[in-house]
Amino acid sequence: MPNTAQRTVAAVAAPRTKRRLLDRDRFLGSLLLSPAVLYIALLVGFPFLFAIYLSLTDATVGRPVGAFIGLDNFREIIESRGFRAALRNTFVFTFVSQAVILALANSLALALQRDFRGKGLVLFLILLPWVAPVSLSTIGWLWIFHSRFSLIDWVLRQLGLLEGNLFWLGRPDLAMIAIIVVHVWRMFPFSTVILMAGHSALPKDVLESAQVDGAGFWRQLFQIRLPLLLPIMSVAVLFSTVFTFADMTVVYVLTRGGPFDTTHVLSSLAYFRGIFGGNLSIGAAISLFLFPVLLIAAVLILRLARRTEVT
Repeated sequence: MPNTAQRTVAAVAAPRTKRRLLDRDRFLGSLLLSPAVLYIALLVGFPFLFAIYLSLTDATVGRPVGAFIGLDNFREIIESRGFRAALRNTFVFTFVSQAVILALANSLALALQRDFRGKGLVLFLILLPWVAPVSLSTIGWLWIFHSRFSLIDWVLRQLGLLEGNLFWLGRPDLAMIAIIVVHVWRMFPFSTVILMAGHSALPKDVLESAQVDGAGFWRQLFQIRLPLLLPIMSVAVLFSTVFTFADMTVVYVLTRGGPFDTTHVLSSLAYFRGIFGGNLSIGAAISLFLFPVLLIAAVLILRLARRTEVT
């Protein structure tokens, strides 16, 4: 049995050990991050594992516990023309919209660096698409692209550039353009705010030195501002890409994947096949194709951001 002196030493040593652990940055960081990690694991991990289970069975809405069928669902959707079209549309939708969003966000972020009368109102109008409910704002665009009462068609007719109507949502090419326009309108305020913070954080001495050396606007933009902004732009592109790949609201409200399923993206196709069609296993298999694409995109973008920070 330990004597009184040993018990006293042990009682004094225990708090010291706890304090040493709390003084270690790695242990303290892991301790503080553990609630967030647990929350993400429960919020994302369980649905992801359940989707994997569904994709390997023949589960339906009426029979959510299906029999194991292996990779048959993946083989079926890969051979489907609708899936290949949705996969192509997803990449077109993402890359085109991201290019336009980056160009608009950089232009607006540069313009808003200067003070001018009404700047607060301009910022409010820019942020309005981002804070407005997605479904309500998209319904507004649904009227703008209406087959008979389209505002765009009316303006073009008044300018003498159009006779009749374009039927924006009735033609596959114009319907895809309409979806990209609405998504860009929704997402570019988010990137604008991030890039405004990035432009404000650029070292003033570097910009002033370049101006003194006679560097013009375009030379400063492409040789100084954009290289310094590349890590921040990578973060903006990463978040915006994730939102774009997973977004189905615009497609659902504007076209429902039409005309003739030509504007489906992977997320909307998974929803319509899995929920509307009642085939949970096929919908889960389609949705899982988003995971490797987003993982590869995230790794490449974060590596690019890390390299630019180092250099």
